[in-house]
Amino acid sequence: MTTFANTSNATPFGIFDDDSSFSSEADNLVTFVKRKMGDDILSVELTKKQIFANFEESTLEYSSILNQYQAKSQLVNYLGFPTGSADNPHIASGSEEKFIRDNLEYLSRFAEPYAMEAGVGGSYNTVSGSIALESGRQDYDMYTELKDSNDNAIFNDAKGKLKIVEVFHFNPQAAYRFFDTTSAINYLNNEFSFESFTPETIFYVLPVFEDILRAGQLDLSNRVRRSNYSYEISGTKIRIFPTPTSLTEKKLYIRVRQYPDPTSPAYKDATIAGVSNMSNLPFGNIEYKKINSIGRQWIRQYTLALSREQLGIVRSKFGNIPIPGGDVTLNGGDLISQGREDQKELKTQLKEMLETMTYDKLIEIQSTRAEQMNKQLRFVPMPLGKAIFMG
Repeated sequence: MTTFANTSNATPFGIFDDDSSFSSEADNLVTFVKRKMGDDILSVELTKKQIFANFEESTLEYSSILNQYQAKSQLVNYLGFPTGSADNPHIASGSEEKFIRDNLEYLSRFAEPYAMEAGVGGSYNTVSGSIALESGRQDYDMYTELKDSNDNAIFNDAKGKLKIVEVFHFNPQAAYRFFDTTSAINYLNNEFSFESFTPETIFYVLPVFEDILRAGQLDLSNRVRRSNYSYEISGTKIRIFPTPTSLTEKKLYIRVRQYPDPTSPAYKDATIAGVSNMSNLPFGNIEYKKINSIGRQWIRQYTLALSREQLGIVRSKFGNIPIPGGDVTLNGGDLISQGREDQKELKTQLKEMLETMTYDKLIEIQSTRAEQMNKQLRFVPMPLGKAIFMG
């Protein structure tokens, strides 16, 4: 007797052929399918291999639908993790059966761009430099013309993302102005670049917040009193207003923030090449031996639907068969329609059930239960001196 175990190339892909539970179920499923389609009375023109193939496809379809909903719930927590399902399709990766909780590493990475923008974290570099101004010229390339104090290009044609932090019309003198930004002598010292410090020493006994306020006042003073240029960014160029003349300063001092290439960071980050979308999630096919009775019954019914459609295709090759005294019309079209309708209905039922079981929905259910429990507890007398807490 021909069985699944002694059939050569029993299924097209052979993904579950080594699974003993799948092998034993396959032989029983042949009997189930043929009897459901009237084999004891009618001839069912399907081979065992065809039914084995439908069984494999049904198991793959069930696994795929479950993995899709697992991906829907868990993709955000898998981002950056090692990619790909099992290279060998015969082996499940195991990740498809795990529940991944939110982790600090992912949340830190998620928050990093906001920290960079706010200037309180991240991996950006803030640099200062100057651009040599030319009379009558407004446009200057930030990447090639921004120079350091040694007149060397800062970015060397690197095209990383830049953000201008501040623009000054000459190099700010900061050290001695910090201690008394409104002192008349310091205004004169700064304008004429005298190297002197305020004679006042009272700042030694001032609280720290006084220094913080003074630093803010210094920064505002630089913006209001010194920045006589406004600017706009166009591509890689900065355009300044008003147009420089021969009487204006020879250099434009700028502080810029350079963001790293998110796909090639300066620090080692293996998560860059990790999971990025549903297609490279580390999900393999669910092993048949690990599918419970609920899933197996769905697979049996889906195998029957596929077999019914396949039998309809076989019978549709000849619409009518001549017999003595007339023709016999075969029901190929009806079998195809019924098989496809059954498949659609089974998929819809499974997806609707899974939709109620995503982790977001489960959280909503738990929240509703807790709320209902708290309502019931309002009618329960509390013991003297004790309280009941839920959640």
